[in-house]
Amino acid sequence: MKQLLGACALLSLLAGCASHDIDPRGYDKTGMASYYGARHHGKRTASGEPFNQHGLTAAHPSLQFGSRVLVTNLSNDKSVVVRINDRGPHTRGRIIDLSRQAAQQLDMLRSGTAKVHVQGLSN
Repeated sequence: MKQLLGACALLSLLAGCASHDIDPRGYDKTGMASYYGARHHGKRTASGEPFNQHGLTAAHPSLQFGSRVLVTNLSNDKSVVVRINDRGPHTRGRIIDLSRQAAQQLDMLRSGTAKVHVQGLSN
């Protein structure tokens, strides 16, 4: 139990030290996000790589493949950095489709969608 608590404390410290350089000239939008998972797992993404529902990736209609964005769930302030590797979402009114793992980190699995803020990161 002590080892588990120690590992959690270390991870919290490391997460607090991590910085994300927001690109001041980059993408900055607020809108609805959704996620896709098991049904698409292993299928080819628009970038050519297989979709991995356990990875931290996302689909976006126009951002360059390989771009990294910070996605923040506005209802709970949880954030995750994802890499764009697919095109979508294909549902009107949504600005990004997240992998299941990214959606889990944003605590939006139950609802399936969330209002998010998406910011481009410097590479």
